[in-house]
Amino acid sequence: MTETLSQPVVEKKTFCRVCEPACGLVASVEGDRLVKLRADQDHPVSKGFVCNKGIYGLDIHNDPDRLREPLKRTSTGEFEAISWDQALTEIAQRLDAIKTHHGVSAIAGYSGNPGAFNTLLGPSYGSFMLQTGARKFFSSGTQDCSNKFAGSHAVFGTRTLHPVPDIEHSDFVLLLGENPAVSHMSFVSIAHPMKHLKEAEDRGASVLYVNPRTIESANSVGSVLHIKPDTDVYLLAALLHEIDATTGFHATAEQRGQRVDRLRAFVSEYTAERVTHITGIPADTIRKLASDFAAAPSACVHMSTGVNMGRQGTLAYWLLHMLSLVTGNLGERGGNFYSLGFYERAAAAGRGQAGGLVETPVGGMMRAPGAGISLPGNLLADYIVNPADPVKALFVSSGNPVLSIGGEAKMREALEQLELLVCVDIYRNATGEYADYVLPAAGAFEREDINIVGLGMQYQPSVQFTEAMVPPAYERKPDWWIWEQLAGHIGGRSVFDEAGEPNMWSRVDSMLRSRGHSFADLRREQVIALERSDPDELFARVQHEDDLIDCCPPVFAEGIARMARLFTELAAEPGDQLKLISKRDNYTFNSWYANIEKLKVRGRDQNYLFMHPEDAEQRQIADGASVRVSNTYGEIETPVKLTDTLMRGVVAMTHGGGQGRTSGMTKAQASPGANCNALLPTGPDSFEPLSNQAHMTGVAVDVGLA
Repeated sequence: MTETLSQPVVEKKTFCRVCEPACGLVASVEGDRLVKLRADQDHPVSKGFVCNKGIYGLDIHNDPDRLREPLKRTSTGEFEAISWDQALTEIAQRLDAIKTHHGVSAIAGYSGNPGAFNTLLGPSYGSFMLQTGARKFFSSGTQDCSNKFAGSHAVFGTRTLHPVPDIEHSDFVLLLGENPAVSHMSFVSIAHPMKHLKEAEDRGASVLYVNPRTIESANSVGSVLHIKPDTDVYLLAALLHEIDATTGFHATAEQRGQRVDRLRAFVSEYTAERVTHITGIPADTIRKLASDFAAAPSACVHMSTGVNMGRQGTLAYWLLHMLSLVTGNLGERGGNFYSLGFYERAAAAGRGQAGGLVETPVGGMMRAPGAGISLPGNLLADYIVNPADPVKALFVSSGNPVLSIGGEAKMREALEQLELLVCVDIYRNATGEYADYVLPAAGAFEREDINIVGLGMQYQPSVQFTEAMVPPAYERKPDWWIWEQLAGHIGGRSVFDEAGEPNMWSRVDSMLRSRGHSFADLRREQVIALERSDPDELFARVQHEDDLIDCCPPVFAEGIARMARLFTELAAEPGDQLKLISKRDNYTFNSWYANIEKLKVRGRDQNYLFMHPEDAEQRQIADGASVRVSNTYGEIETPVKLTDTLMRGVVAMTHGGGQGRTSGMTKAQASPGANCNALLPTGPDSFEPLSNQAHMTGVAVDVGLA
């Protein structure tokens, strides 16, 4: 018997790749094994904070279900391990046959959320897809944030400008549709947001969350103003109207903006009294909120996925910018500011082509103004089965559209009609079960990286480099390597065309040099903390030709008309209509944390429907009962939990369930949970045309005993 000799444990600095703050970590490495992760107490930005999701990265890294070698589906539907050479060669050959028989319009790509936290992935994946000739691109962005890119592009002339709330200096912090204690905020990269909010409250600032449920954040900081799901846009319009009718718009609006009169005319239709029934908020409460926000010496505002995922996220983001502008808080200390990161963008960065609505064979949608907005994910299945121009080859990068997009059954049926499905991932997930080839990607701690995802949105600007903590195990390869190899095998350009080791960091080096640093500096120092921008620098980032903020963009005309139609629709709804919202959870992260066994304890092996006790009593439903949740889009069965943290008329579930057929993730399959996305709209009219953003919250459902 051979004795395994222990090796010394070495500690290395790295950072989390789960969400935007990229909190500092210290990895304990024994030989080629990652054995522990802990918070980096000496990190200049995160300062010893990391959430449990970051620490659970260790469990994902060491999960025996992770992919080890390239897999090929056999004629019997099973998967067999093959070599990289065989996988790359066969994929290229099959793609060539599809192009010959169907043309390049039959090729499409889908990229998932983890790609945003993998710096070298995006350019290589994008290069490969363009070289296939594909022009149909889908992404998880239309499930969570494409409204913000469309909104900022229209208002500021660039998709890269997303003003960050200056919590540290603010007297009033207004947060809509987000739960910082659980999700740590988005489109503002801030480590330990609850600490910042608590410090603000301790010095006298007001912290108010607008949400359909009493969120966990309010257990320690601030208070909650309950609002009916998917109605935030009407509250924001009413706040603007009340401010205009009382204190008036701040002079900054006229100085820095154009079409202010059109904004006034638009919001004049949405008085506090008129929106009360729609929002569920008393008119006096709306007026007081407007007065308090406008009168505060400084005030900041921010919104996240709870609003993004509604039917009017782009208009809500526009009106949120306007609330900051007309109260004199945009570009001011304590208000909302632009955060310049490690890259000084060129003047035209983020402009892209002009956005606009276009008609397509599968419905009207936004013509994307550059990166950030792709085709609606809700139409992926429709594109695949479109008889006039079907998708036959789909390349999925770190994504799981089977469970992350509405209409699970429709998506499963569509994927079965593909002639080639290639998935690059760390797991054979629910989508990978339909793949012809599943290619094993290196995990977060098996590759070099920097924290690029928060660029331009960091509360405290910084840039950090991490080496690979351990080499990729088995036959795993970094994502960039896989896509560059595929590019070479289809006869395209590849970084491997040049002799010697590829220099994958030249782009980042150029970006760093714009701020007086270099990649060599970063590799040596590991973390470079930067000074925060002056708040008024925001206005220099506006990229309309006249340098003015567009307070009522013409491209929103159809959206404004749609807003009026939806108002009428909401007003006519039955009084006992239930609306399903998304519930974030400290112990899940969409579908890719579903395979961690330790997270299945204390009842977390089920995906419960949360319901108000009075709504349950009305339907004779007891706590723990099995219920049928249904609407015109789908039906699921799941146990119910009663809680008075929800508004009456609101039910909530967490995304990421539905793993019953995911045999590549054994622990997830053993405790599959119900997939609430099966209840979400799909196809034409299931997304906001201004941004292609999916309608994923505030969806009407019926609930009864199973």
